Amino acid sequence: MTLSPHSAMVLAAGLGTRMRPLTNTTAKPLLKLGGRTLLDHALDHLAADDVRVVAVNAHWHADAVADHLARRTEPPRTVLLRESDLLETGGGVRAALSLLGFDPFFVINGDAFWLNGPMTALHRLTLAFSNDVDGVLLVHRTSHVRAEVGFGDFALDKWGAPRRRVQAEVVPYIYAGVQLIHPRLLASAPKGAFSMNRLWDRALATGRLRAVVHDGIWFHLSTPPDLAEAEQILEARVTGDARWPWR
Repeated sequence: MTLSPHSAMVLAAGLGTRMRPLTNTTAKPLLKLGGRTLLDHALDHLAADDVRVVAVNAHWHADAVADHLARRTEPPRTVLLRESDLLETGGGVRAALSLLGFDPFFVINGDAFWLNGPMTALHRLTLAFSNDVDGVLLVHRTSHVRAEVGFGDFALDKWGAPRRRVQAEVVPYIYAGVQLIHPRLLASAPKGAFSMNRLWDRALATGRLRAVVHDGIWFHLSTPPDLAEAEQILEARVTGDARWPWR
């Protein structure tokens, strides 16, 4: 039976410091790309895969995030979780567990933006999920990213099992900001602020983490020039401008 998650979380609480000055007056997930906010793009992807309830955390310009969600009329239903102190990625998800339920759920970074390949990226994560894993990450080829991505995040074996890069190594994949996890991944997780990396490392050590390589387009949106170039690429796809290779 194919897994069909009905809950998710969008991480929208970060400060977006590298995206300043654009984020001086707004939350990074409320920046627009292709005429729609990054937050709406993420929610649209979730709605298309029949996700019904989405927790959205907020800290930086939380009122603006709350107002935006209140004006949104399309599914899925969203629940805002305000963080008086930043809980980071892992702490934010842990704080939302009572809303996310006991089954696997998606977690999407609030600045993640992608275009699907032949099959939706979210559905591909569900196909890679099994009872012997605690999480599946969406990764993208660093060679297909126009922005600066350093030395990459992961290498993969032929079964999709990731490993961290070692010192001075260049690895071919970067985390794409989208994951499908089981609540058991957060078993014994600490209270307060902590990174999802702590939980991934524990799952890596026990062989319970997998990865799927994205087969569509993905943008690394860290700085204002990244956002501007992504906008140009999307416009080129619409207009058929041959100067841009990703059409």
